[in-house]
Amino acid sequence: MKHYKSLGELSRENGFPLPENPLLSLAQCNNTCTIGDRAFTSDFYMIGFKKLKSGTFLYGRTKYDHDNGSMSFVKPRQIIELKNLEFEENGFLIFLHEDFLNGHPLHSEIKKYGYFDYETNEALHLSPKEEQIIWELYHKIETEYYNNQDEYSRDIILGHIDSILKYSQRFYKRQFINRIDQVGKTASKFNEALSRYFEKGLLHEKGLPTVKLMAAQLNLSPNYLSDLLKQETGKTAMELIHIFLISEAKNLLTSSDNNIAETAYTLGFDNLPYFSRLFKKEVGISPNQYKKQLLN
Repeated sequence: MKHYKSLGELSRENGFPLPENPLLSLAQCNNTCTIGDRAFTSDFYMIGFKKLKSGTFLYGRTKYDHDNGSMSFVKPRQIIELKNLEFEENGFLIFLHEDFLNGHPLHSEIKKYGYFDYETNEALHLSPKEEQIIWELYHKIETEYYNNQDEYSRDIILGHIDSILKYSQRFYKRQFINRIDQVGKTASKFNEALSRYFEKGLLHEKGLPTVKLMAAQLNLSPNYLSDLLKQETGKTAMELIHIFLISEAKNLLTSSDNNIAETAYTLGFDNLPYFSRLFKKEVGISPNQYKKQLLN
């Protein structure tokens, strides 16, 4: 599989203008925009905006959707493929080598944006007003990029990229809110999936449920699931798993003669101290204290 370490190599092999900066490259896509004819990886972040008419954009072998104007986000060392893309309107691609972020706050901040990990049907859809905001920021980056770059250029460019990412986070939250009515309450589906996992005895058989496992059952990526749940409940997927498990623990401690160790084992915990810490964190008292209260 092809791996691009330099933006110059990517540009030369795919017909893009050579980058003005070895760690940053911009490309406007008028009608087509294709990178090779096979899957590849790179050391770059990629931010793209395009209204796709035809062609294939795969991220981790999964198709992005591109109706109504979409933004897509790719992080370094992820498998991507852009093949025979045709656009209804102009688009752009920003390639950002991870080294360009060294020593800048965005080096840490960019890792917090979960949409770089999104999978199927999770591209960002923009309203016309939102599109205008993103284009304005892109043009500001473009102006600075093609000027004679100086000691201020990097900070200015990264400031505009940071704004694109922050606006995108805002737009995603809007998208989450709008989708709640369309797909039903994700939290309800999530809790139902947890209940089925418990009722089928999978806790004892397979151990504690993970966010990745529950996300797969709901056909969502782990980060996207957590963002949807956070929007609906204020809790992440892992927090809701913990709440579910401790609720079951309280039920078992109340309704059976099981001791603390037996209760933990029934719920898939093979580490009793971990179970006790988690119980105290959620309930405020240790499982032993809880059991004593019940006896009294």
